[in-house]
Amino acid sequence: MKTKTWTEIKDSVYGEKGTERRDELEREFESFKIGLLLKKAREEKKLTQQELGNIVDKKRTYISRVENNGSNLTLKTLFDIVEKGLGGKVKISIEL
Repeated sequence: MKTKTWTEIKDSVYGEKGTERRDELEREFESFKIGLLLKKAREEKKLTQQELGNIVDKKRTYISRVENNGSNLTLKTLFDIVEKGLGGKVKISIEL
């Protein structure tokens, strides 16, 4: 039995790149990564979710949701969390 790569598994389960289901998977994964990056940055700054929420005027539960699944995060809120709350900078790139 041949071992499949992660890409081959995604192709067979979610379809190839460019299909609606696969594109949705990729978007959800990018949102998840944003949440993980924000959580890691918050922990490095030794802030609790409550403390970060207070700085950016958001509830702790909202910060938790963002960290666990970065979806439905507006750009304004992303900039507020990173710049005001964590003292960092946001860099965004677009690939065509």
